Amino acid sequence: MTDTPLRLGVLGAARISEIAIIKPAHATGARLVAVAARDRGRAEAFGVQHGFERVLDTYQDVIDDPEVEAIYNPLANGLHGPMNLRAIEAGKHVLTEKPYASNAAEARIVRDAAKAKGVHVVEAFHYAYHPLMKRMIELAGSGEIGDLQLVEARMLMPPPPAGDPRWQAALAGGGLMDVGCYAVHAIRDLSGLGGGEPTVVRARGAEIPAHLGVDAWMSADLVFPSGLPARLESSMTHGVLDFSLRLVGSLGEAFAPAFLQAHLDDRIIVTVGTDQHVESMGSRTTYTYQLEAFARLVREGVPMATDSDDAVVTMQMIDDIYLAAGMEPRVCLS
Repeated sequence: MTDTPLRLGVLGAARISEIAIIKPAHATGARLVAVAARDRGRAEAFGVQHGFERVLDTYQDVIDDPEVEAIYNPLANGLHGPMNLRAIEAGKHVLTEKPYASNAAEARIVRDAAKAKGVHVVEAFHYAYHPLMKRMIELAGSGEIGDLQLVEARMLMPPPPAGDPRWQAALAGGGLMDVGCYAVHAIRDLSGLGGGEPTVVRARGAEIPAHLGVDAWMSADLVFPSGLPARLESSMTHGVLDFSLRLVGSLGEAFAPAFLQAHLDDRIIVTVGTDQHVESMGSRTTYTYQLEAFARLVREGVPMATDSDDAVVTMQMIDDIYLAAGMEPRVCLS
């Protein structure tokens, strides 16, 4: 890969940015060129703390900065599509937090705009680039746990604060959008073994009185063309974090207790009959692997799995789950 550092602009001073882009940038030698936030004072403190070269007044100023070649967008869900479109118009590549857009129709608009402009807009499903997930996929297809019979993905978390954007329908909030999308994508990662993309069989979810209009929890059953079943659960009302992935085979199972957070727990527990062993896949962060892959894409054109086409399929499946649960897909701001 070229030694020229990737030049990044960051939209907002979100908490996720520290682990998702700032530490990976420092680890890989990428330049943190510019940042802006709604509050200039907060942006100033954030910029000084994390070593940004400059702080600008608005998100648009970051997008328009001539030294910035790629934008990291961790804003509220409903702002992903609109701000990604602005970055595309400015000719910038984008690493956007999930979900890629508010719904599948908006995702298609963003994808088509990016292709027309010749820039890359990548969805930040960071877990997919870590050796842990690659090993899970290998275990699913190698015969080590027998023939794959079930895929289970759980994305459960305690409630965010009452004023958090994840509880706001106008900002495309909801448990499926925020954490459940990871479960959807992790199940889709097995499409190569299931004969193609899965379809939604049934789904159910619920709101809570304090936050009407967004799903507090959701469960869904899916099936691959081969007949392989899959199940997902998402929740923003769970007592503890549970970001786990289970693959059940005819001879045993592979269980990753924290497939999304390998830096905290990099184990895969493999059980076959009465034998059990633990594989440790390394605690280097998923985000660091992701930023390295993004730099290779921008510099060398090496494709990433979580590209715009992939994002559209994921967003369509999210829409389908909402509809199957009797809920409406999220509405675009753009």
